[in-house]
Amino acid sequence: MLKGFRDFILRGNVVDLAVAVILGAAFNAIVGSLVANILNPLLAALVGKPDFSYLILEVHGGKVQYGLFLNAVINFLLVASAVYFGVVLPINKFTARLQALKGPAPVAAPTTKACPECLSEIPLAARRCSHCGQPVA
Repeated sequence: MLKGFRDFILRGNVVDLAVAVILGAAFNAIVGSLVANILNPLLAALVGKPDFSYLILEVHGGKVQYGLFLNAVINFLLVASAVYFGVVLPINKFTARLQALKGPAPVAAPTTKACPECLSEIPLAARRCSHCGQPVA
């Protein structure tokens, strides 16, 4: 039982996922600092308030704090854009360059042909079309 657990923990994708979660938490701290220490003071200089937490809607005595939601959306958009432009886009360009260096992928031989009568795709070895029943040369 413990051997199976050890194999599961040491599997490559589990370790990669653990590293990704740890790096994600650290990256979230960086983006949180960016929002709190740079963007919020800039927002305060423009609007006069440090963030959107002052936006509150009162409905029958209850408070809907949609400003906090807007803060979370802005934080998410910053994290998503940083991940996209800092990780995804460079990796996509790198893999595209690797593919260009390897050359075009070889074209596989066709395994089907078109029926001359109904234009359906049928196997190369077929003597009759499975769709319309016409003999195929």
